[in-house]
Amino acid sequence: QVQLVESGGGLVQPGGSLRLSCAASGSIFSINVMGWYRQAPGKQRELVATITSGGSTNFADSVKGRFTISRDNAKNTVYLQMNSLKPEDTAVYSCNAQVVTFVRRRVTAWGQGTQVTVSS
Repeated sequence: QVQLVESGGGLVQPGGSLRLSCAASGSIFSINVMGWYRQAPGKQRELVATITSGGSTNFADSVKGRFTISRDNAKNTVYLQMNSLKPEDTAVYSCNAQVVTFVRRRVTAWGQGTQVTVSS
């Protein structure tokens, strides 16, 4: 019913920047919250940032001041701008969306993930 596709991952040196994109498609009436999660090798998945339909944002303490999240409601797309990247940011980044379908069914959608590697 709902699909999320991430893009923009890659290899970057410490201090560099990357911009991730996540596009949602399918039977979408509205998306209340979109967010980014990440899972580093040997660690549990953690929440990175979220943004509501009204534009309210929330960030993990580890990325505050370095990452920004934004969304284009008309395109059902969320972005994660990552600056001043650190090796600790290396992880698979996944997009998440809290979606209401055209038949008013609430669903949670996940993307397949995109690899971000920060290394010198």
